[in-house]
Amino acid sequence: DILAALDNGRVAAYVTDFPTDEVLGKDGVIAIPHLGASTPESEDNCAKMAAEQLADYIENGNIVNSVNMPAVSMPRSGKLRVCIIHKNVPTILTQITQTMAKDNINIENMLNKSKKEYAYTLLDVNDEEKEKIETELKAIEGVIKVRLV
Repeated sequence: DILAALDNGRVAAYVTDFPTDEVLGKDGVIAIPHLGASTPESEDNCAKMAAEQLADYIENGNIVNSVNMPAVSMPRSGKLRVCIIHKNVPTILTQITQTMAKDNINIENMLNKSKKEYAYTLLDVNDEEKEKIETELKAIEGVIKVRLV
């Protein structure tokens, strides 16, 4: 549409910081570099944001702005947070919750999200039998990683 508008004179000039091959070199098109993220302020903000998100993952298991994992963020409750990366397959959540139930561990809060073939589950529990919880959850087929925070 912009090319047609330039050709028929309805638009005198088009300025873009995301030029496509079709508009590059066209009369009336001004292509400028996209530098919005290259200012000192934005670089400082990006570095701060990355550090905060990494700390939140390490301390709370929350994931934000991941390319290959779903965004999962839940306020803390309970004594222990169980973070589980697993395949996104039927019955795996049932197996996870049944494992907790058979050990008489109550799940205070739970959040599960998936992204394509992988999923991420957070469980907040009031039990602190870390070794037992970790060992039993890792034994479930499809569980990739268990981390206790």
